[in-house]
Amino acid sequence: MKIEKGQPGYIRARKVRYLIYAVLEFAIVIAVLVLGYTQTGTKMNLFTIVAIVGCLPAAKMLVEFITMAPHQSIDSEKYKEIEKKANLVTRGYDMIITSTEKVMPLDAVVISGHVVCGYTSSRKTDEVILARHVKTILNQNHYEKMTVKIFHDYTAFLARAEGMNNIASVEQTGSRKRDREILKLILNISM
Repeated sequence: MKIEKGQPGYIRARKVRYLIYAVLEFAIVIAVLVLGYTQTGTKMNLFTIVAIVGCLPAAKMLVEFITMAPHQSIDSEKYKEIEKKANLVTRGYDMIITSTEKVMPLDAVVISGHVVCGYTSSRKTDEVILARHVKTILNQNHYEKMTVKIFHDYTAFLARAEGMNNIASVEQTGSRKRDREILKLILNISM
């Protein structure tokens, strides 16, 4: 089963995939280079040119792996707890939000109505900058008057998510489609 963007375990699966692809592609490059040398007895041949051009996609996969390597997927216990306590709101997991200045991991996000609430376990993520960036993207896509709050404290995030879930159980406005559109937009700015 393929793990999609926004599901738990996405970062882990992507890292494995990028690493395997990079190793395979570099192995093919080396094989073509060795084949060319053994066939012609010199490195000045067409196989060398093919091997050099083949380094481009291999290097791209390696760069993707290096970019994702320092980031971790959400802990399975936290995932289960969020799923249990915020089951009526839209949820997303394992995101690495990119802006022009920074790359910021976001473990989980819950969306309900005009509120977007996120949790990051990374101490390198500045929650104010991340919240401002997400709010700017939402404003640019005509989702005005949104409240975006990012937490480093898991307990505070869980309490806010649970409160949003309680409000969603009472209101039942049917805005789940809009919430999913907002999540899709956030996933679009994620790696």
